[in-house]
Amino acid sequence: MKVKRNTPNQLIIADTPWFIGIMLIIFILAFVGPGIFLMSTGGEGIWFGLIFALGGGGLGFGAFCAFARRVQIILDRNKDSILIRRQSVFGYEAVEHKLSNLSHADVESTTSRSDKGTSTLYRPVLVLEKGMSAGRHPIVEAFSSGAGSHRLAEAVNDWLPSELSQDSREVGIG
Repeated sequence: MKVKRNTPNQLIIADTPWFIGIMLIIFILAFVGPGIFLMSTGGEGIWFGLIFALGGGGLGFGAFCAFARRVQIILDRNKDSILIRRQSVFGYEAVEHKLSNLSHADVESTTSRSDKGTSTLYRPVLVLEKGMSAGRHPIVEAFSSGAGSHRLAEAVNDWLPSELSQDSREVGIG
């Protein structure tokens, strides 16, 4: 995710997974194209081509549906709102919260163990302390490696009014 706009009145953070989407479309076409070609040859190739196209293309389409999701977060002081928009193949979802209920942004982590050792994954969350939406609200659903989640939480905390950020840190929330 990247900061798209950072003004005193508005912070927009967005993620459009172009690379993943394009690579998955190429993957789908790599199976569907030869599958259609095999079906056009006739004979036993029809069934092999059909299985090849539906199997490989179906797996690629399933991965596209799972991983190609656009996310946009808009924090707007003038409207006192936080708008979280998510869009996928299956539809569009928008959730709105009051900006005045936002305490700070934080990072959640999870650790997994394997034969190769342990790895820690992160995701940024918005912490709302009051109102009907009180609680921790993940900005993205999936955990990932790297410092991107920390940079995103830092960008949100830097954008918030300094007295609000200091109050939440003094209480020991952040």
